Amino acid sequence: MHLVAYADLAAAVSNAGGLGIITALSQPNPEALRSEIRKCRSLTSKPFGVNVTLLPIIVPTDYGTYAQVIIDEKVNIVETAGNNPGPYIKKFKENNIIVLHKCVSIRHALTAERLGVDVISMDGFECAGHPGEDDIPNFVLLAKAAQTLKIPFIASGGVGTGRQLAAALALGADGVNMGTRFMATKECTILPNIKQALVDGDERSTTHIFRTLKNTERVYKNKTAELVRQKELERPGDFGVIKEYVSGALYKKSFYETGDAQSSVWSCGIVMGLINDIPTCQELMERMVNEAVDVIKNKLPPMISKL
Repeated sequence: MHLVAYADLAAAVSNAGGLGIITALSQPNPEALRSEIRKCRSLTSKPFGVNVTLLPIIVPTDYGTYAQVIIDEKVNIVETAGNNPGPYIKKFKENNIIVLHKCVSIRHALTAERLGVDVISMDGFECAGHPGEDDIPNFVLLAKAAQTLKIPFIASGGVGTGRQLAAALALGADGVNMGTRFMATKECTILPNIKQALVDGDERSTTHIFRTLKNTERVYKNKTAELVRQKELERPGDFGVIKEYVSGALYKKSFYETGDAQSSVWSCGIVMGLINDIPTCQELMERMVNEAVDVIKNKLPPMISKL
């Protein structure tokens, strides 16, 4: 949710009964993150968290200074993702912060469990952004997590309906994590044309880039993404030939200045196939919970009674 998960959206999700998350690296520097945390606190009295993603990025980042701001501002929940978060987990836990770590494989989840995280977000191949290199979808990944992990986990990737929430619970998860679905809500601050692209797209409207760099990312399938894929085929593993097309500055411009869904590479998940409208966060959450309850209370008992 880079350049998407700001205070307005996080607060709206928390006010609707979820756990809103601010993305730390959406902010240009640690002091800007401090201001965003304080803004979120002014918009909600409910708990919210901050995401710190440890992935290769064009501009080197001092993650430690961002982590210190989170600690100083007494944020209670942190979501980590990407490379080994060990040193940061230790620092957060020393300050009584609940740590949720996003994992794309069981082996990484077991490592995170050993490092002391409190909750795992199991990220299936369906997810937006970086699904890892194993390509394991959630139907297997979640069931394996239930067999393997000793700590709670939530389902992440491809989720956008209450029926899926019920399915995730049935597979052993303790909840769900959503990113792309919340992009298409009224409180999300990206431009309407980008939200409409999510509504108009379907489950075939994403593609992968960075495969040859072993840093696969699922993105919206547009002309810029196809250009990047072609250049990767021509020069596998050479980031230099695609660097100018994948910078955050380009999709920030698309999201907040032009609304042009074709002019940059931006992350989204195949849950696009389940996005048909742009509700408020409250409407979306209520709809999902009601649908999940209906499935659990009214759809499953008749099926069970036939066994």
